[in-house]
Amino acid sequence: MPATADSTEVSLDALRAAAGRLKGVAVRTPLVELPGLSARLGVPVALKCEQLQPIGAFKIRGAYNAIAQVAADGEARGVVTQSSGNHGQAVAYAARAFGLRAVVVMPASTPQVKVDGVKRHGGEVVLAGASRSAEQRIRAEAIAREQGLVMVPPYDHPDVVAGQGTVGLEILEQQPEVDTILVPVSGGGLLAGISVAVAALKPAVRLVGAEPAGAAKLTAALAAGAPVTLDRTESIADGLLARAIGDFTFAILHRVVREAVRVSEEEIAAAVRFLHHEAGLRPEPSGAVAVAALLAGHLRPTGPTVAVVSGGNVDPVLYQRLVG
Repeated sequence: MPATADSTEVSLDALRAAAGRLKGVAVRTPLVELPGLSARLGVPVALKCEQLQPIGAFKIRGAYNAIAQVAADGEARGVVTQSSGNHGQAVAYAARAFGLRAVVVMPASTPQVKVDGVKRHGGEVVLAGASRSAEQRIRAEAIAREQGLVMVPPYDHPDVVAGQGTVGLEILEQQPEVDTILVPVSGGGLLAGISVAVAALKPAVRLVGAEPAGAAKLTAALAAGAPVTLDRTESIADGLLARAIGDFTFAILHRVVREAVRVSEEEIAAAVRFLHHEAGLRPEPSGAVAVAALLAGHLRPTGPTVAVVSGGNVDPVLYQRLVG
């Protein structure tokens, strides 16, 4: 049976089991060195390039790990989720691999490139609400009840967190001397998963969340000691617009993460341009926020540093405007 969201822990063994399920599915993405940024900061800087995953983002790790266990149970008709884009594409991709139906509830404001991605991978799209809100979750839960589908949340679930935490396992194996890891944060699933790996294998690592100034829910949560729901979020980093860190993910990540850095819209755009021109990479704005924090000097690492580029599913028109 798949784990339930009532579980309170994600173990190192769960991450390792997820890594086994992901073999041949998720790419063991490379660490790409950034000599220019390394020279500027005086420490080695590398990128964990999750935009190279089959669906263009790290989300395949959590979605596939969760759906593999749903499929193993043998009773599900299909799965449903709420998503602003990348998780929805990952759920559609994974569900099709197991012969399951996938329904993805998305905000009407979702970039067309991400809506098209869900459909390309065989998912059914339901639009609900003009922007990121609880409306998508409520609609997805109703569909789950009415149609007998299994919910696969984007972050607040142990199987999803365990799958996303395999990013942390890989970073620690690829760069054993890493001192600082910067991670884009929305609901906190990726940051929580990496926290599990860091806590178990190298607790001295400085783990930092990076987020848009217009969606600073981790900053608010760390200050309050608990998730805080923002009135609204807004940014070109459309994949990072959750209004609150998840309750489940915060319970994990707050044991390790003590810092959040905020970046402006101009700094995010500058990071997209930098990665395009200096590294030949094509990140989406959400994927570039960790690099933005380093470029803008919001964080001064003291040793080897890895910044996670979380995805590359970007509207072509927006991308050309940012890099032109």
